[in-house]
Amino acid sequence: MRWTRVALPSLTDQAERLVRLGVHDLAGIPAARLREVAARGPADGLLVTSAPASALAPLLRRAEGHEEKDGFVVEDMTDVDLFAPTVDVPDAPYAALGLDRGDAFLDRTPKESVPELLGAGRSPMTLAEGLHWVLQDPGVLQRNACFMTPGSRLRRADGSYDARTPALWISNGTGRDGRERRDAVKLGWCWWGNRHTWLGIASCGERLPV
Repeated sequence: MRWTRVALPSLTDQAERLVRLGVHDLAGIPAARLREVAARGPADGLLVTSAPASALAPLLRRAEGHEEKDGFVVEDMTDVDLFAPTVDVPDAPYAALGLDRGDAFLDRTPKESVPELLGAGRSPMTLAEGLHWVLQDPGVLQRNACFMTPGSRLRRADGSYDARTPALWISNGTGRDGRERRDAVKLGWCWWGNRHTWLGIASCGERLPV
């Protein structure tokens, strides 16, 4: 299977964008420290912090040329910050490399796709990685071409996983989203065992401490 190579701004440029947005404060890391780690990171990675998903979502925007609207978390995901990685990740900040939106997995369930990703030596993308990706490259989200982040799930008290899978897509402004949110970036969820023709299964190739 072929994976899409993604061109991102340099880590130093990414750090500057995060500082402008105040993400360093959300993550509890001084701006100078974030710039320092970015300067020694890989040339083609995604800089990922520990900022909570609920705080990052409102910072998301559509790509240039679209109306400026705040991103948002769906109303029935008030526990979004409890969705934690199910895969090993370095202490943040770290770099995620080899990002792929997962278009090859359109109309496939996370349940089916994650074992295949792992078998190919890749790792399902976490919600934090997906949010930081859209922050740095808003154009990665397109109508009918968005993605799930199955590397983050909510573990129940009994040790089992909640069936919701975090996903990022573009709101149609229907239902509880409200018309005013049409075309805004939406942090929502889909069932672990459901198929969606417009949601890929995002992944990365590796993660490196910086």
